[in-house]
Amino acid sequence: MYTPSVDSPPRPPEHRTAARASGVLAVCSVLLLVLVVVKWHPLLAVDGDIADTTHRWAVDEPGLTHAFRILTDWVWDPWAMRLLAAVAAIWLVWRHNARWAAVWLVATCALGTLVQQVLKSAVGRERPVWPDPVDTAHFAAYPSGHALTATVVCGLLLWLLHHYGVGRTLWRTALALAVISVVGVGLTRIWLGVHWPSDVLGGWLLGALLVTLAVTVHQRHRP
Repeated sequence: MYTPSVDSPPRPPEHRTAARASGVLAVCSVLLLVLVVVKWHPLLAVDGDIADTTHRWAVDEPGLTHAFRILTDWVWDPWAMRLLAAVAAIWLVWRHNARWAAVWLVATCALGTLVQQVLKSAVGRERPVWPDPVDTAHFAAYPSGHALTATVVCGLLLWLLHHYGVGRTLWRTALALAVISVVGVGLTRIWLGVHWPSDVLGGWLLGALLVTLAVTVHQRHRP
């Protein structure tokens, strides 16, 4: 007697998974933004305690601080990240004739820059001020542009590598570099005393939100 096989439940479409992630990230981003705007005391207290501690370490470890300045100003600088995205866009057109994907990539990165600048102007949060600063930065503090840009660029490039089916070794290498870059740039901004920890967290959340929204758009509307 023939017994039909029982298939596993179908996996939800990728754009649905990205859409659900977008909802969670949107809620977290808005919640953190509200807490920053209303200057919620527990958040400010945690920010201050962490910033004070890391600034003391930065002053006491000038060699490590100098290395972090090189990383944040050159390797993980937002313009370096945008250049990486531009190179990836050229690769998409050259190797895959994927003009729509290239435009999608560049447009999402540009949107990330616009979002961070609008929020910086709207929130107007002051950066940490130290009697003995180890680094300087301009514009308002929230959100961290370095953290947001790194998250957007690395997240999009990882998804593109997955989408085009690269080899396992390349994927693992890219994943490790992306995690190190996104986490590392955030930590260096706190260490150098130019951002509060919640600025960096806000940059990570908003960057991840933009990535999930972009993936949803790509999956639903690609030619």
